[in-house]
Amino acid sequence: MHEVQEKKEKKPIILSGIQPTGIFTLGNYIGAIRNWVQLQEDYDTAYMIADLHALTVRQDPKVLRENILRAYAVILACGVDPEKSLTFIQSQVPEHAQLSWILSCNTQFGELSRMTQFKDKSAKHADNINAGLFTYPSLMAADILLYQADLVPVGADQSQHLELTRDIATRFNGLYGNTFKLPQGYYPKVGARVMSLADPTKKMSKSDENQNAFITILDEPGTIVKKFKRAVTDSEMSVRYAEGKDGINNLMSIYSSVTGLTYEQIEHDFAGKGYGDFKQAVGEAVAEELRPVRENYKRLREDKAYLEACYRAGAEKASHVARRTLQKVYKKCGLIL
Repeated sequence: MHEVQEKKEKKPIILSGIQPTGIFTLGNYIGAIRNWVQLQEDYDTAYMIADLHALTVRQDPKVLRENILRAYAVILACGVDPEKSLTFIQSQVPEHAQLSWILSCNTQFGELSRMTQFKDKSAKHADNINAGLFTYPSLMAADILLYQADLVPVGADQSQHLELTRDIATRFNGLYGNTFKLPQGYYPKVGARVMSLADPTKKMSKSDENQNAFITILDEPGTIVKKFKRAVTDSEMSVRYAEGKDGINNLMSIYSSVTGLTYEQIEHDFAGKGYGDFKQAVGEAVAEELRPVRENYKRLREDKAYLEACYRAGAEKASHVARRTLQKVYKKCGLIL
């Protein structure tokens, strides 16, 4: 992606994005952003704040603007390095919207209607089932294909969109000649699926009405420990990973993710101890894991000039890369450059 790097060594390109809807949770950190930091050492990485996608749901402009800036600052605070990774805000790179329209014209209505997230979000926002909510998989395809990504980190809820992206790219390549690289899914070996502290059968979500159900990246240590103390467990009182112990399984998974300990080591360390001791330990470990993130975030938000310089430079670099793909698409479609 970066010309100098390409001459030395062509690394596989990985692209990922995250929507700026509220403060990111511990689940976002363990499942995605922490992996982004590790990936930038071995891959040519591109990370974006997917703010255009957030518009499928009605937003308060002032709140959205704050969420975008906060999201950008948080990923830098977590360790994403603008010198190593292409790090940008989606709406500042107009090529995303431009390619999205062309891909929408090469996406079938039936394909979009089968998207499970459209069905889910339509049910949640019955008063605002807009066209963007229906066609946003085409925008997601544009996000990926613009950068000729080799790999896209995907969870179970995103695999359907990646398959559609590959189908759209294959269709376009078949009609107009080889244009887009077909991206593969990247499935991280680390990064457990973090579940709700209030209902461990559900994924942890920042939109949960129960504030005790999730930990945010920016929560204070005391708040983190308090929430873990309130986490739902079972009546058995033994710290062990087993079927039917969803609450303890979730806490063990989180503890393992932030300490590096195996389940066997955790069971050994807490043999004969109650859930209270274990919850305290998990809370303290998570608070310590997130401490540098909180400190870096505070410093970044206070240095507005540096933050703005980063996202504007990122947008310029991203646009330079994206424009190469878009110009190729325009030419093949018969549009005048």
